[in-house]
Amino acid sequence: MLVGSVCVSKSSSWGGEEQWAQRARLAVQRLPVQLTVKLSLAESVPYLESPLSPLEFHREWVCPNRPCIIRNAFDHWPALKKWTLPYLREVMGSKAVSVAVTPNGYADAVYQDRFVMPEERHIPFSSFLDIVEKKVTLPGVFYVQKQCSNLIEEFPELLGDVEPDIPWMSETLGKKPDAVNFWLGESGAVTSLHKDHYENLYCVISGEKHFLLHPPSDRPFIPYEFYLPATYHISENGSFQVVDKEAVDKVPWIPVDPLNPDLKRYPEYAQAKPLHCIVKAGEMLYLPSLWFHHVQQSHGCIAVNYWYDMEYDLKYSYYQLLDSLSEAVKLV
Repeated sequence: MLVGSVCVSKSSSWGGEEQWAQRARLAVQRLPVQLTVKLSLAESVPYLESPLSPLEFHREWVCPNRPCIIRNAFDHWPALKKWTLPYLREVMGSKAVSVAVTPNGYADAVYQDRFVMPEERHIPFSSFLDIVEKKVTLPGVFYVQKQCSNLIEEFPELLGDVEPDIPWMSETLGKKPDAVNFWLGESGAVTSLHKDHYENLYCVISGEKHFLLHPPSDRPFIPYEFYLPATYHISENGSFQVVDKEAVDKVPWIPVDPLNPDLKRYPEYAQAKPLHCIVKAGEMLYLPSLWFHHVQQSHGCIAVNYWYDMEYDLKYSYYQLLDSLSEAVKLV
């Protein structure tokens, strides 16, 4: 078996089963280092002062699967000047919207031995803003984070202040985005470490987002485990309970919190090489497909992102191979 530039063969010259297993583990663990050098991954996320042409952006960033922060990419959007909390309150009023509520800010994350999703409430947008502006205090952390194109489905009143797609990215990829999402929440809201099968353009309108990123080549150091899915529910006394979902399969998820990793339980994570970046108001993060990301935000941060489906090409096949090898090594 060829792993990177190391041939792994279970021949008699390799010794016993344990020696073969150890060499296989080392081969897979060396692979991210080799890829980091060969892929010329930077130690920080580079900045572009303006968008490139579709051809240049595809050649320099999409094809090599490298992230960047783009300035001056949506200066013409009315949202940059208009989207204050008072403006949103005036436009949206008391219309009911979907809000994720958790006791600790972690939605869609591992808690104890469960993969726990937030309690989803449909509440008047004005009531949600009362919580964000601290006019009202309720248990939990509140976050408008429903995906599946919630900007279009739940906030159509705001569509005229942004664009339905990013024209140069649509030309770069030859397609329109699958989803356009609106994000607004409290500073305690955290997006746990995960990856998506999308080319993601993340546009911060106000405030700032803090991203921790891992390239796909870090997969051997990022553990996955299977968890029973559950949902938070708030009881009559205001405390949160974890309620199991009925008759569903276990969910594979990353148990590591990169802000406080349990290296005794997951020592391999110490070898991962995270990138940290802050995306400020008026900046756009290009987050390539399959990059792992963990996200925090300033209080009341407002953002819109565009998900373009990735190409399921040779890069995807190579990632699937790396993913399979990473899991297989645990079994030998």
